Amino acid sequence: MAVVNAWAASSAGGKLAPFQYESGVLGPEEVDIEVEYCGVCHSDLSMLKNEWGISSYPFVPGHEAIGKVVAMGDIAREKGLKIGQRVGVGWNAHSCMHCDYCLRGDHELCINGGATIVGHHGAFAQQVRSHWVWAVPIPDGIDPPSAGPLLCGGITVFAPLLGGDILPTHKVGVFGIGGLGHMAIKFLKAWGCETTAFTSSSNKYDEARSFGATHTASSIDSAELKKLAGTFDFIVTTANVSLDWGSIISLLKPGGRLHVVGAVLEPIPVYALALITGKKSVSGSPSGSRVQIDQMLQFAALHKISPQVEHFPMSKVNEAMEHLEAGKANYRIVLNADF
Repeated sequence: MAVVNAWAASSAGGKLAPFQYESGVLGPEEVDIEVEYCGVCHSDLSMLKNEWGISSYPFVPGHEAIGKVVAMGDIAREKGLKIGQRVGVGWNAHSCMHCDYCLRGDHELCINGGATIVGHHGAFAQQVRSHWVWAVPIPDGIDPPSAGPLLCGGITVFAPLLGGDILPTHKVGVFGIGGLGHMAIKFLKAWGCETTAFTSSSNKYDEARSFGATHTASSIDSAELKKLAGTFDFIVTTANVSLDWGSIISLLKPGGRLHVVGAVLEPIPVYALALITGKKSVSGSPSGSRVQIDQMLQFAALHKISPQVEHFPMSKVNEAMEHLEAGKANYRIVLNADF
């Protein structure tokens, strides 16, 4: 049992302040990780404000951690990890390993599992604890200071490429060129897809092309969207705002699919006939399984893909959160632990 220094908010939307807690007894399947870097995700901001109604306080954000293993339970020691090994922890921190979903490899869907920042102290801290299965080894070829966002934002946009059977010959649209969207474009470029970046900000067009977008288009110009009707095999929306959903569905080819990974809080209206007559579908997904995270990291290492990040010391975490909320992040923020 150790005393852990962290940054926590005492109420919804409150400022983060220095906070200490006792880590408790390390479970047999658990791992303690000394945090070196932690990405700042919009989900941290949503949870800080309790926008989803599942936050508890004091609240320690942080679920894109990179660090080194400092302690392991008896069972965790038998799972291939080593003291001092660099690992990452993303959205998920615990899985039961015995429900149907765990047994088929979908650990992120575990009905008994737990998220890193839901009822659990996150990684805006000296140390974070997780089940061994979610302490993901960071392979050679991955840059540790910028790797944190891959553990949540990266896998969130990479998993649909695996689960959606996306082919290099497919035409793909990405709505929202922010933290998730810019990583989606980088992955799709390496995947071989012809990709169109949709954004409401025309000043992002050149940068979207630099990330690997083949084309760029406005996400709010109805005339431009109409010209592209029936063009795309797959569209992923990464923004957490309401869009012109009818126009987006009309962009799909027959058999095409709209996939939602941005946490839009309002209902998405869908006309049944638009789906039925074109054999189209709408789907969504959370982060990804442990196997998919490993595959994503291997793919990123092979193709030299890393998020575009800017760094703040963790001691300036409130400035970092304000920077994110103001929409100024370029494109992801990473905190450097400086306790």
